Amino acid sequence: MSTERDTPGQDDRQLCGLVKDLASHIEAHLRVRAAALGLTASQGNALRELTHPLTLRELADRMGCEPSNVTFVADRLEEQGYLERHPHPDDRRAKQLVLTPEGTELRKRLLELLSEDSPLSPLAPEEQDVLQRLLNRALHR
Repeated sequence: MSTERDTPGQDDRQLCGLVKDLASHIEAHLRVRAAALGLTASQGNALRELTHPLTLRELADRMGCEPSNVTFVADRLEEQGYLERHPHPDDRRAKQLVLTPEGTELRKRLLELLSEDSPLSPLAPEEQDVLQRLLNRALHR
C-alpha cells in the first residue's frame, strides 16, 4: 500500500508549502504592524531592513525586489522625514539611505511591534536559532 510520503518529491512539496505559509504569515504580521504606525508593508519592510546605511540596490536585495520599487518606497519615507539620501563614502555615483533620528525611533517602534505575537513566537529562542541555521544552510549561506 502506497502512502503520500512515498510519492517522489512529497517531502519537498510539504516543506516548501510550510515555508511559503510561514512567509505569508510573517508578511501579514508585518502589514498589520506597519499599518498601526501609518506605514505600508513595503515601508515597514524597508525600515526593518535598514540596519545601517544602504544603497538602493542593497536595500532592494534585502527586500527581494527591484531597485525601482525601492526608489518609490524611499521617496515616501524621505518625504515623511524618516530617511535621507547621503553621498556614498566610497562611490561618488551612489547614494546611501540613512535613517533620520525620527526614522530610527520609528524603526525601533516597528521592531517592538513585530516582536509582539510574531509568527515565530511559538518557537523557543533555541528553536528559532536552529530554524535560522537550517534555513541558512538550505539557502547555501
